[in-house]
Parts: sequence; C-alpha cells; structure tokens
Amino acid sequence: MAIVAGIDSSTTRTRIVACDADTGEVLRSGKAPHPESEASRARSTEADPQSWLHSLGEAAHGGLLESVRAIGVSAQRHSLIGLDAGGVLVRPALLWTDPRSSGAAAQLVDALGGPAAWTSVIGAVPTATYTIAKLRWLAEFEPANARRIAEVLLPHDWLVWQLLGHPQRRTTDRGDASGTGYWSPLTGEYRQDLVKLALGHELTRLPEVLAPNEPAGHTPEGLLISAGTGDNMAAALGLGLESGDAVVSLGASGTIFAVHDEPVVDPSGIISSFADATGRHLPMAGTLNAAGVLRSTAQLLGVDLEQLSELALRSSPGAYGLVLLPYLDGERTPRLPHAAGTLTGLRADSMRPEHLARAAVEGMLCNIADALDRLRAKGVTIRRVFLLGAVGRLPAVRDNASLIFGTTVVIPPPGDHAARGAARQAAWALAGTAEPPHWELPGATVLEPEQDQPFGNAVRQQYGVVRDQVHPEIGEMA
Repeated sequence: MAIVAGIDSSTTRTRIVACDADTGEVLRSGKAPHPESEASRARSTEADPQSWLHSLGEAAHGGLLESVRAIGVSAQRHSLIGLDAGGVLVRPALLWTDPRSSGAAAQLVDALGGPAAWTSVIGAVPTATYTIAKLRWLAEFEPANARRIAEVLLPHDWLVWQLLGHPQRRTTDRGDASGTGYWSPLTGEYRQDLVKLALGHELTRLPEVLAPNEPAGHTPEGLLISAGTGDNMAAALGLGLESGDAVVSLGASGTIFAVHDEPVVDPSGIISSFADATGRHLPMAGTLNAAGVLRSTAQLLGVDLEQLSELALRSSPGAYGLVLLPYLDGERTPRLPHAAGTLTGLRADSMRPEHLARAAVEGMLCNIADALDRLRAKGVTIRRVFLLGAVGRLPAVRDNASLIFGTTVVIPPPGDHAARGAARQAAWALAGTAEPPHWELPGATVLEPEQDQPFGNAVRQQYGVVRDQVHPEIGEMA
C-alpha cells in the first residue's frame, strides 16, 4: 500500500494526514499550533515563516510521515512572503487577514479604471486580502523594503521550497496563483504590468506555475512533493468536488464557490474567478453575514446555538410571517456595505422566540441562496451543495438548507478536508495519471429537497418580497 501525506498550514496551525494513496482512507493524523514568533507578537497579521516549519515538525511527531512516498501542501491564500535577490526574507510575512492594505486595494482598483477593468484582466477585483494590495501597501508605507523585493512567494510556495531544500526553481500552482492579483486565470499568464502598478517595479523572478498533476520536485531523501495549492482549492480536492458541485462554508461570514469548467467574468466584481487545483475554475462569492447571524440571535434570546436550532424547529416554514434580512454588518453579496438588519412581519402571534429563531435561520440561508443565484446567473451549474462549518451541522440549518437552496445538500463529516485534498494531489502526482484518484467521502449525509420543495420556494418568495421592498437598489445591481 502506497501512503501519501497532506499538509495544511492555516493562519494558526498545521494539520497533517497520512492516507492510503488508492482509497483516501486516513491512516494517521496530527496537528500543532504555530508557535508565537516575534512578528506575531507584534501584530497578529504578520508571521515569521519559520514558525510554520516548527509547527509542521511538531504535527509530524511520532512517525506520522513514516513510509510516506509523496507529500502535498495546502496553505492560507493571498499572503505575501517577499524575498530579495539572494532569496533572503525581506520582512515578516504579511498574512491575508492583514486589513492595512484595504486603502491600497481601493487605490489599485481606481488606478486601473474600476472593477470592470480588473475583472476583464484577472477575473476579480482585488481587496485587502490579495497579494497585490499588500505590495501596494509596502510601496507606500515601507518603500525601502518594497525596493528590496525581487520575488514573492505564497505560503504554500514557501513551504514547498523549504521541503525541497531551497532549489533554484520556485514553483506554485494555478489555484493559489489566481489569488495574487497578478496572475490571470483568464489567460494563464502573469501580469508584470500589474506588479509594477502596485510595487513600482517588476519582480525579477516569478514562480513557475505547475500543471495540476506535476511534481514540484523531490526532497534530498527522494520524497516526491506535489505542486501544492491554496486551502479552498485543496478542500475542493479533499471533498471530491466535480463540475456542478458548490461549497457553502458557514463561518462568521460565508464563502460560496463552485466548480466550473470555464472562468467567470463578473464586471461588478461580486463574483471572483479563481482557478482550482484540477485545471478547472472556482468562481467564488462571499457574504459578510452567516454563522454570526445565528450567534447574535442566540445571544438576544439568551440561548446557545444548539438551543436556537431546537427553537427554530418548533416553528414552521415562513416563521409565521417573520422575515429577517440578515445584513447585520452590511453585506458584500448583495453589495450593501452600509445596510443594517431588518426584521419584519411582527404580529402578536409571531412575536415568539421560536419564530425569531426560525427567521434567523431562514434569513441566513436565503441570503446564501441569493449568492448561489448570482453564480447561476453567470452560467454556473449547481447540482449539489456541500455545506461546511459547525453551524451547517445544526439540525435546523441542515434540514432547511436543501429546501431553501433548491438542490441536493451534502453534509461532509468533520475532517481536515484541505489536508486530505493536499494528500490526494500528492497521490495524483505520484501516479502520474491524467485524472486524480477517485477517493470516496465516507460518512457524508445527503439531503434531497424534492418532497417539501414548495415550502422552500414559499420561504424564498416571502424573503425576496421583503428584500426588494427594503432594498430596491439590489435590482439595479443585478
């Protein structure tokens, strides 16, 4: 039995899984937090990349990587590791969570001519998370460091480079490269003109963008290292997504993306077109309000999330006419940055905790469904939705998602999906086949909407009427 491993390095920790290369069965796993570095003590959105290596070593203790033949690496996207002409780190890494580059992102958008200009060249509008916005911030606030930067690596690029023993060749993959803001998934090419627009000069070295099944190289010990990718792309691999599949990840905010055969260009910039780790594309939208809506409602009612779910299930579809527009922190999709939440339909018989709980669940899911419809409007087929996050496993959310989304919903078991996806990529590179190995996803729950679909349609119609009355400008954005 061939064994492969997947490493996922997030903002806070490293997770490793060792898997059967043929079946994907997880044989061993480990995790460790990133140790606090001087950079992270000074600012939580910066890090010394060496801390990621220390964390990797801790996560792999106890022989976790014994007998492994190939390793894949997944890591946080969009971040910036700047190296000088000699390959020396210029400053601590800027992580994707660093908000200081929000103004720089806005400057870049204006400098190129607005959102439509950016989507026409890279399929997305850069925000503070993007690598290119961080380059612009450095040029403005740390010009001496900016002048020293000769090349930029992403976290997964840097980890692969370290595992390979610092070779002259630098590599990346199309999925992670598509989040830089200067590699275009529309053309498959770097845009040095955009680098210069941000940094003030072109980079002297750019990582080679590998094919999805192409190895990055071998370690001095002969261990194969695959191309690696970003965390969303690795999760798609780990879940076994195919064309027609979408992911809804319910964190405090929501991330919605789908597998599509072609890049998607949305001049409004609401949908960002990323590449995936298989040769296809991951058009993505985001909502500012997701699990946070349920947490805020639970706090208001004096219950925890499990009790909120129990309350919601005591109500009925439509929550006795209560509708919650869940724009508690403004909203990104639809673009309502200054909006507030709205609760309508208050009557004597609807002013009960169970109906408010149900309205919160339905409002959150209807807002996500609106984002899925934005993808559909751009020609993206959605046959199944994979629902991720602890909130997605709450019975009230799980049972209503398929009704409101109007499609099959898959609830994967808890697991390190990004690490497993990195392992699957390693197995693919090891086999050298045209397609990745087929790995089942054991323990998934599949929910079909057909029987009660009229209830879901009615909930969405009720929500849509209130949404369009309160925010008629949404229709003008479409």
